[in-house]
Amino acid sequence: MSKNNYGFGYISIPWHKKHQNLKYVHEPFNDEEQVKKWITQGYDHKRFTGEMYDMRKPKPEWFDLNHFKKMFRWEKLSWSFYRMRTNTILPEHIDTFKRYKQLYPDYDHNKIYRAVIFLEDWKPGHLLTIADKQFPQWKAGDYVWWRHDIPHLAANVGLADRYTLQLTGFNYENQIMQ
Repeated sequence: MSKNNYGFGYISIPWHKKHQNLKYVHEPFNDEEQVKKWITQGYDHKRFTGEMYDMRKPKPEWFDLNHFKKMFRWEKLSWSFYRMRTNTILPEHIDTFKRYKQLYPDYDHNKIYRAVIFLEDWKPGHLLTIADKQFPQWKAGDYVWWRHDIPHLAANVGLADRYTLQLTGFNYENQIMQ
């Protein structure tokens, strides 16, 4: 894949496990057709997504979004803390960005990018694949970013919760630092 489709890097996490104490909420996957497809393929989960604490809620006082804006110089940067508990499987999909597109209907949706920043070190059973690349044994602060139309999957088939910070924004000038 071309360099502008996905990539990875590192950014420091300036808090220590405070993200574990957020009041995460489960929301269903927002593409019913995709869920139906997964079910016909043999997935029998009741939940295909993890739990979120996002920018619709008060920003935690210890979370400085400007720290991440320096690395990801994207427009309209949004954030969501994400927890995958044991036996959460999100099969391969392409994000719909449904809520984000509703917030910014006049922007070029072909310029949407997402980054996932790992908030804790990898543990056995934690999985992430972007396009054709697996990202194993990450450390806290490692991140992966991808363009809006890149297929990916995530899962936690281990015994410990998997925590990430998702950032979404418009990347008009391919401003991705690595």
